[in-house]
Amino acid sequence: MIEQKISLKNLNDWNTDQIISSPCYNILLLNGAGEISIDHNQFVFSKYTILFATPYQKILINHNNSFNIRQLTFHGDFYCIEYHKKEVACNGLLFNNIYIKPFISISEDQYRVFKNDMEHVDQFLKENDPHVEPIVKAYLQVILAKASRLKMKELHENVHLNRQRHPIEKFQTLLEEHYLTKKQPAFYADALLMSTNSFSRKCKEYFGKSPSEMLQERVILEAKKLLHLSYKSVKEVATALHFEDEHYFSRYFKKYTGVSPTLFRKKVGISIVADLSKK
Repeated sequence: MIEQKISLKNLNDWNTDQIISSPCYNILLLNGAGEISIDHNQFVFSKYTILFATPYQKILINHNNSFNIRQLTFHGDFYCIEYHKKEVACNGLLFNNIYIKPFISISEDQYRVFKNDMEHVDQFLKENDPHVEPIVKAYLQVILAKASRLKMKELHENVHLNRQRHPIEKFQTLLEEHYLTKKQPAFYADALLMSTNSFSRKCKEYFGKSPSEMLQERVILEAKKLLHLSYKSVKEVATALHFEDEHYFSRYFKKYTGVSPTLFRKKVGISIVADLSKK
């Protein structure tokens, strides 16, 4: 049934102790101000915001009294962001990017546009008719496309304002090259000719996370990718990620996500992309 693949909720009575964590992708349209914790990384937001979270990311929102959340949730079986990357370039932009903040500050007019799109989704879902699935999917794609465009514009504006590259940005390149084999911050500090303390401080200032947190996030991101986009066994995934054995990998994965690799794959599923890669 379509409502099991995609849903929309109005969360007016939000409990600040409530943690969002599910096997689905989440789009949260926020009206208010407060602080977002995503996998224990803190971000401050004000007024109108749209936030994006991948399966089994832990989201905690602290907010003021005047607050409204619209939560649009969809499963990868309903809309695979990797399969549709040509139509909507949101993978690595809205989702699955550890280097940029996972939300966009939007204007009141933009908020109204997203709210209106979500209300259309809600109207079709209430019809409880399987034939509306293509229409709902089209509206979801429109929401993702609009958000991707705004995020890309935001990133371009940030580059324009900061034409001189920050030295700590080199860490991103180094991390992408070595995260599988070099999992200690000291290696990256040495490569950047910084003391460990200075490296840690600048990383926190620029990315909002410590080097250790970014190393862990990058490994987990790759683990999720392999579990969702391939048919590799848990043991093969552990080997690909340079873990000593699958049991240590499973403990590491569960500590971060709250679920085992086996349960993650069962709930999130294996993408159609895995089948296409076999052809």
